Amino acid sequence: MKKSKILSILSLILLCSGCDWFEYHPYDGRISGETGINAKNIARIEELCAGKETIRFALIGDTQRSYDETEDFVKLINARTDIDFVIHGGDVSDFGLTKEFLWMRDILNKIKVPYVTIIGNHDCLANGEHIYQKVYGEYNFSFMAGDTKFVCLNTNAIEFDYSIPVPDFQFIEKELADERPEHKKTVVAMHVPPFDGAFNNNVAKVFQRYLKEFNNLQFCVNAHIHYKSVENLFDDGVTYYSCANMAKRNYLVFTLTPDDYTYESIDF
Repeated sequence: MKKSKILSILSLILLCSGCDWFEYHPYDGRISGETGINAKNIARIEELCAGKETIRFALIGDTQRSYDETEDFVKLINARTDIDFVIHGGDVSDFGLTKEFLWMRDILNKIKVPYVTIIGNHDCLANGEHIYQKVYGEYNFSFMAGDTKFVCLNTNAIEFDYSIPVPDFQFIEKELADERPEHKKTVVAMHVPPFDGAFNNNVAKVFQRYLKEFNNLQFCVNAHIHYKSVENLFDDGVTYYSCANMAKRNYLVFTLTPDDYTYESIDF
């Protein structure tokens, strides 16, 4: 090959390395754009819902690769005026790729109401858990919406190879000890539900006992299983609601009132 042709090829490679034609490091942890999204949106949720007696939120999950469907969901939610916030139950990415996180983040950021995202098992692939932390924040977190405390937990035990406590009982104990006078009810959200193969089922019953110590536990929500489900997993009166994956064009809406709650499954 002529020297001039080699130089031309090298020049093209160098030129394109600065654009999106080539991605030499798909797991590159450098993040462009907004970070720390959960903390910012939690502040918005707590401010917007302060003093409200009725809280209404939407639950979605497993949006990986479903970019068009998620765009459609965002349009539908933005057309509503009755939703206080959105919980994404995890799996914004499929392979833990930085680009996947950023593409989905930019779609979800179009939601007019605040949203929070829980880490999913696919979000833990490669170095995805570190990307998640940069874009969204801590694996475990909580917030108040009106008089209801929402406790959001990392339950992806297998993906962490039991290298850290999953579920994190120390975090749960801290949340139990950190009660507020306005904390009248509790909702617990996670990605992987108990008894799924990706959950640490050695501690499933202990996990449930901890959850039932929260003030007036209403129900639990999760994603991961890719189909709509309503189950009393432990036969103890605590219902686990699962939304379908976004590819099935489904989301759930929960309305919490002072004395009860209702839910609706919406296909679009």
